[in-house]
Amino acid sequence: MSVLFSPLRLRDLELRNRLAVSPMCQYSCVAGDGVPHDWHLVHLGARAVGGAGLVLAEATAVVPEGRISPWDTGIWTDEQAAAWARVARFVRAHGAAAGIQLAHAGRKASTRAPWLGRGRVAPEDGGWEPVAPSAVPFADGDEPPRALEVAELASVVSAFADAARRADAAGFDVVELHMAHGYLAHQFLSPLSNRRTDAYGGSRENRMRLPLELARAARAVWPERKPLLVRISATDWVEDGWTLDDTVAFARELRGAGVDLVDCSSGGSSPEQQIPDSPGFQVPFAAAVRREAGIATGAVGLIAEPLHAEEIVARGDADLVLLARELLRDPHWPLRAARELGAEGPWPKQYLRARPPSAPPRAEPTGPVELRRATLDDLDFFVELYNADDVEPFLGGRSVRGRDELRAEIERSQREPDAFGRLVIEAGGERAGALGYRSVSDRNRIAHLEALAVHPSHRGRRLADDAARAVQRYLILELGYHRLELAVYGFNRRAATHAERSGWVREGVKRKAYLRHGEWQDAIQFGLVAEDLEQ
Repeated sequence: MSVLFSPLRLRDLELRNRLAVSPMCQYSCVAGDGVPHDWHLVHLGARAVGGAGLVLAEATAVVPEGRISPWDTGIWTDEQAAAWARVARFVRAHGAAAGIQLAHAGRKASTRAPWLGRGRVAPEDGGWEPVAPSAVPFADGDEPPRALEVAELASVVSAFADAARRADAAGFDVVELHMAHGYLAHQFLSPLSNRRTDAYGGSRENRMRLPLELARAARAVWPERKPLLVRISATDWVEDGWTLDDTVAFARELRGAGVDLVDCSSGGSSPEQQIPDSPGFQVPFAAAVRREAGIATGAVGLIAEPLHAEEIVARGDADLVLLARELLRDPHWPLRAARELGAEGPWPKQYLRARPPSAPPRAEPTGPVELRRATLDDLDFFVELYNADDVEPFLGGRSVRGRDELRAEIERSQREPDAFGRLVIEAGGERAGALGYRSVSDRNRIAHLEALAVHPSHRGRRLADDAARAVQRYLILELGYHRLELAVYGFNRRAATHAERSGWVREGVKRKAYLRHGEWQDAIQFGLVAEDLEQ
């Protein structure tokens, strides 16, 4: 049974699965009014129809000066709340829980929409003067924000509480407080942006004071039966900034304030941040907070593959997986993921005629993964594998080959085992997939690994990972190769993710270096040497 597609209970709310739509700003309101309209209904409604368990609306400002841009949504008026009610009603009608993220941008307010270019919107053009804990600009050259007076902080807290009341009246099931990505609450938390010398600055306890007041105020007015979430940046990715240890301490306090789940993101406090660009790079933060603070967590960030999402919740690293850009690319990702994981997807009745047949059951390995050299007895299996529409592509993806070509490759593998190989992956004594290699430098003992494919009846990234590691050991330890190379064409995210999981070291990008299917393509270059294998 898929854990990803099992229900998740938060207070009295039960989510139909553990997939959530991450809040994503749309910058699509009529300038100045903050009222969501048809775009927001269709954008969020499509993700509910697509099968997500929780649909979180974008960072929604609690006061006009809290918007990131003049085109952001708001919930500081009853008119805005009434417009949101239409969206929440549609989302809930299609089986998802409706959530909204409450936010104040602080010093990162009054900026242009991304497609209009970075920069501040001047007051004469509809902008305003941003406020912050301290008069410290986000980047060199920016106008410094106005530092909030102590007397003004109570109104900030009240604005969040009023927004939570309106969210309840609009029919939302979940409220998430935005305390991440360098916006106001995060600005108070981070020593990079908080230089105050009063009770709201200095020590970690003081810097946490206002964010905790926001959480307590929202919890006090948000119905007891409904869950309250908080998004945090688990680290600033900058020396002397906010750290994971700080986050764990803060999460413990949030739990005591009545928060039910911490959504673990990172960064946003400084343009000097150095953020890794690898799938699931923030998952360890969610795991650490869940383990050390004793609170439910959400994992987010470059999670694109169903099996990866499944593993995150099955392993106990997080209770919820939030997807952002992947759901912009494919609003029906949850339905596709359910099929790949052998689960029942929440198909809307209007789309049932398009529901594909159930995926073949996934075979669990009954023994260790083994490799053997292919023989002509394997030819039919190779033809089926490399020409099937439903094959699982991993390293290098799938390449369609004809029967005669595959016969010639198997025969060459038998004749020249040191220089060329076509290997069968076996699991529990059954054929489960195939892979290949070829020598590219006999003198320097360098081999290039070619397409690794797993048969549909043996889906499972663990099998593919084990096979990749097995061929690394075979080529280096048994055949004596010093270096292995792998090229992932066209920035295939699935293949790149698998390569990194399997121990390959990313070495860079080759521009227009490979002629593939008649077109020149870029490729991510990976390498592995004997010393890497020992490690």
